[in-house]
Amino acid sequence: MSDNTAFVFRDRELNLIRHPAKHQHVSLQAWDSADELIIDYLATEGPGKCIIFNDDFGTLGCWYASHNPCWISDSWIAHRSLADNLEGNNIAATLDDNGLVASPLKAADCLAPLPENPQTVIIKIPRTLALLEHQLIMLQKVITPETRVVAGAKVKAITKNVLELFEKYTGHTTTSLAKKKSRLIFAKPDAAILKKPVQSPYPVRWTAKSQNGVTLTLSNHANVFSGRSLDIGARFMIDNMNVTNNERVIDLGCGNGILGLNALSLAPQARITFVDESFMALASARQNVAENFPEQLEQCEFVPSNCLDALKQAEEGGFSKVFCNPPFHQQNAITDHIAWQMFSDSKASLARGGHLVVVGNRHLDYHVKLKRLFGGVTQVASHQKFVILSCAKR
Repeated sequence: MSDNTAFVFRDRELNLIRHPAKHQHVSLQAWDSADELIIDYLATEGPGKCIIFNDDFGTLGCWYASHNPCWISDSWIAHRSLADNLEGNNIAATLDDNGLVASPLKAADCLAPLPENPQTVIIKIPRTLALLEHQLIMLQKVITPETRVVAGAKVKAITKNVLELFEKYTGHTTTSLAKKKSRLIFAKPDAAILKKPVQSPYPVRWTAKSQNGVTLTLSNHANVFSGRSLDIGARFMIDNMNVTNNERVIDLGCGNGILGLNALSLAPQARITFVDESFMALASARQNVAENFPEQLEQCEFVPSNCLDALKQAEEGGFSKVFCNPPFHQQNAITDHIAWQMFSDSKASLARGGHLVVVGNRHLDYHVKLKRLFGGVTQVASHQKFVILSCAKR
């Protein structure tokens, strides 16, 4: 057990990794000081019947496993981390048919119904304010004035907007003093607010044009990137995609599925595999295919995965194209290992002669990695900020 995996706290020791462990940098840990503050705060009474939200790598899930919590995360990587860390700490666990932990915790995605009347709700503040809003609205239906609501995050993440959401959807909200650059939020559920639950504004709906001029109606769940408009990179990629009928295409890191939808607009007989580590992204992509191309829904797959791990494990390959707009962060950590794994996994999943097509900011220098991996790279298009690169598997 190394220094960045040994969580020693309050006379307990857990071995905790960030999935996938082989890519975990020595400077990164699976826990943070907000986890420690939450554990300290609940040490006297314990959480009782509880719901845990946004526990990025399963630290709180492992700590409170004996309390059989409901554990909610939108992240496939977080779910895999939880399963890995339960096993790594000899906590017997079972998985359901979808590969999510079924016991001793009940793990679910952020669109699943919540258990009623929890004694404690633990929230790690997510990166996306819209996801926090969605979760607080969902909680209105199940908490009571007696429910204890505690949230934790780095000080810089506890903004005025975050506190206003707790006030709006829960009740009177206070914070702890800062400690180790983190602090806690305490929300007292207000009976008057709970009696008038709010209808969630998510998913949001908007429209965009495909390359060939088809108007696409798009739905984005709360945690989907670029919630109400196309980001510049996606728009640039759409305008420069080339897909023909009968190709097998992967939309990697699909978000709401806009690149795959554009592929279906260009080539209605293409088979599209949408891959993302966000369950809300995949739900959005499925809904968008069903609404815009209902006859093509059977040609599409929707796969939760860390990069293309799930396809590699299923020994599914032979794809003709992979389209990718890589992220450069994992939870709150800036890292390039995700892009590198996406590129490596894409090469493994492509048929000989198949192409990986990547859009990215110029300053990220993806062409260096791609040339090293594929042996050559072609610039498809460029403008002041973004570049599109294509690599053939030889």
